[in-house]
Amino acid sequence: MLRLLGNIIWFLFGGIIMGLAWYAFGILAFISIIGIPWGRACFVMGTFSFFPFGKEAISVMC
Repeated sequence: MLRLLGNIIWFLFGGIIMGLAWYAFGILAFISIIGIPWGRACFVMGTFSFFPFGKEAISVMC
């Protein structure tokens, strides 16, 4: 219940702006071929920043 409340408050007071900013930087990074890995990371961070409560950041690198 608190996770849902925290996510709603986070989304309304800046989470949507932060997530959209990460998506915008991801699109800018995709313009160059060299920036594609950073662009993919920006999309992951954008998705994570919309509703962060209840999620855990895990490294997927070997």
